[in-house]
Amino acid sequence: MVQFQVRQLMRGMLKSLATATLLGACLAQAQTGPVKLMVGFPPGGGSDAIARILADKLKDPLGVTVVVENKAGAGGQIAAQALKAAPADGNTLFLSHDHTITILPLVLKNPGYDASKDFVPVAGFATFVNGLAVSGGTPAKSMAEYVAWVQKEGAGKDTVGVPAPASVPEFLVKVIGQKYKLDLQAAPYRGSAPMMGDMLGNQIHAGVGSVPDFIENQKAGKIRIVAVLGGQRQAALPDVPTFAELGLAGFEDVPYYGIFAPKGTPQAVIDKLSAAVAKVIALPEVRERLTAMGLTVGYMTSAQLASREHAYAQTWARIIKDSGFKAQ
Repeated sequence: MVQFQVRQLMRGMLKSLATATLLGACLAQAQTGPVKLMVGFPPGGGSDAIARILADKLKDPLGVTVVVENKAGAGGQIAAQALKAAPADGNTLFLSHDHTITILPLVLKNPGYDASKDFVPVAGFATFVNGLAVSGGTPAKSMAEYVAWVQKEGAGKDTVGVPAPASVPEFLVKVIGQKYKLDLQAAPYRGSAPMMGDMLGNQIHAGVGSVPDFIENQKAGKIRIVAVLGGQRQAALPDVPTFAELGLAGFEDVPYYGIFAPKGTPQAVIDKLSAAVAKVIALPEVRERLTAMGLTVGYMTSAQLASREHAYAQTWARIIKDSGFKAQ
């Protein structure tokens, strides 16, 4: 009798294991597409360009079309809320950097999502740095020359564009002003593209944003990046000093880019998506294009990206608290 019960139990366990294996295989193939890759900023900015590079190549390992959808507004908050509400089937993803995932939850009392609870990291694919750039309306070619120009032409005052309110660039404007004893006021935009438009039109004299947002106009000589964050100079900008070199330390922890899925997305699907990202960023063409945009390309697994989020949040929670900023 006991032997019969054991055999029955083993048969049941084997059947459950077979069912689970079959289910995992089915889930991994569940994406019939197209896969929607959301971006929280308007077309024309750095995040949009990066998403389109990846989407074009992801269709091959995934076997389905990958479509970029711009859900711009509130610094990526609208896209993040849309991801939270999306079905957890792997067909809706969110390409984002640190601002929406890490910073907004630190500066808003109710952003409408909690990245650690509502999202699953799929894969990280790059880090980058923010920088200060001056427009063609100023003669400055260095940080020292920009500071001198503001002191002379603006009586120590200037307005500096940032791509989103309560963002790392906005905090950086405040810190730069404090260091150089300037009255710098951040002017928040709805993304880097409109900010860049005003810089090119000399409506504002300077802006703080990511190097990918600035790099093309830097190469064209239309703006000049005079300093960048990070612990070392960027490969795409070897002649541009870091803020640490200029005596502004504490900003060496660089932001990241990653892809995220709704909470509850099956692990088999996450694994398939993550492997596809790894294959795509290993392509020489993709690495070259992203590197030329000012990114430091490097694959992070789902677990590694989650760890990166946590460490970055701790760094910026301290910086934001020390700045005296109160959650809105």
